[in-house]
Amino acid sequence: MHYLCVAALWAASLLPIAFAEEDYDDKKSPFKYVIAISIDGLHSSDVPKYLGLRPKSNIAALLEVGYEYTNAYTSAPSDSFPGTLAQFTGSSPKTTGVWYDDIWRRDYFAPGSDCKGRPGAEVEQAENLDYNDTLLFSGGINPDNLAKKVVNGTCQKMYPHNTIRVNTAFEVVRNRGLQTAYADKHPAYDIVRGPSGKGLTVGYFPEITGVPNTVDAVIGYDQLHVDAWLAWLDARTPEHSEGKLTAIPSLFGGNFQCINVAQKTVGYLNGTGNPFSPALLKALDFVDNCLGALVKKLKEKKIYEETLIIVASKHGQAPIDPRLYKKVDPKIITNLTQVPIVSQTSDDIALLFLNKSSDTETAVRNLKAGAQKAEIASVIYGDELKANYGDPVRDPSVPDIIVLPNLGVIYTNSKTKVAEHGGFSSEDRNVAFFVSNPKLHKRQIKDRVYTTQVAPTILAALGIDPRELEGVRAEGTKLPPGFKGFD
Repeated sequence: MHYLCVAALWAASLLPIAFAEEDYDDKKSPFKYVIAISIDGLHSSDVPKYLGLRPKSNIAALLEVGYEYTNAYTSAPSDSFPGTLAQFTGSSPKTTGVWYDDIWRRDYFAPGSDCKGRPGAEVEQAENLDYNDTLLFSGGINPDNLAKKVVNGTCQKMYPHNTIRVNTAFEVVRNRGLQTAYADKHPAYDIVRGPSGKGLTVGYFPEITGVPNTVDAVIGYDQLHVDAWLAWLDARTPEHSEGKLTAIPSLFGGNFQCINVAQKTVGYLNGTGNPFSPALLKALDFVDNCLGALVKKLKEKKIYEETLIIVASKHGQAPIDPRLYKKVDPKIITNLTQVPIVSQTSDDIALLFLNKSSDTETAVRNLKAGAQKAEIASVIYGDELKANYGDPVRDPSVPDIIVLPNLGVIYTNSKTKVAEHGGFSSEDRNVAFFVSNPKLHKRQIKDRVYTTQVAPTILAALGIDPRELEGVRAEGTKLPPGFKGFD
């Protein structure tokens, strides 16, 4: 597998354009194309540190004609699935119903079942759904691996896109007769198609478990995504795609995984200064070169000024400072509750589903008593849970209890993992988020924003009312500072 994007040294030739300090009006001057990319794992704090090392980087050039949101937060939980849906629905798990890529659902039944008996099943939507997850091109989703649910009185197999309760930006754009495309790490990212299942013209989902979990191997894997993006800009459809393009997609997106893998397997050198390990810096340089290659292609196609580039990470990673790293066996959490638990999802968070919700108070009391042993910082349940995340008694997707550990603690038995995401800490959630186009001016915005605000930005940039997104209407999601026209 070839890899390493050719460095596109366009930064020095791209001069900032002088504009007055005013918001960009999408309604009066929409863009023709939007590219939305996640650099998985990239923190907001990583950006200035990287620019300090690479002041003439492609990211530096993008920021010369763009808005950088330094106080941007992704979803809570900060798992990849809710993090992705935040950006393409404009809403949180409370609205989407999607909490994690591996979660218990009280209204689902196991794959291969006939939906008989008491409902409740683990719903894992990752490589487990593939025909063969040892292959880079795994054959896609095997329907026999899908969990089931009773829908309109019949037992039906549930694809990932069936689990989401609100529409996606891809669906809205497709409904306008425009083309869309998306690339990610598993065929299970079918979820971005939205409830209709029709949101993507093309999906491109090489299976990441088909390559070794090393930085070099995943750089090679990420190159496949970049090659797909460049092909899409030629209106070409790469081999192994689902669907076929006939034009440059008006909206396309995807992600980089190599920084995420470098953080998890190697980590940072320390918690201050420029803490990038050689492996992490290699991954950052690769991503930077690929962003340059993308801009170079946009210029070659003469659509650079017509394209809004959005970079927003699905999640960060914790800990940044390796001195805070500590592992705790997830079974300690289970045992501390002293009540029957049907399921527990654990990373640098623990989501607990109890056999009986009426046991919640007892479980919480026991967890708090054992907080020191389990490195528990706080527990979310009861009224706080209902107000902010939903009612587990009424909503089959909401956990009964959320356990938040001390910063740096991971609930895992992994022997190699040195960082993780999924939790609520600032290191999990305070992510890189910037938008760029030569029509914009350099602007650093310190207001608190959320990656849910990516979704309305996508639609507004294309001249479409963001309120066509059900999640935007449900949560009142606004455009981020710097944009106006549809507020």
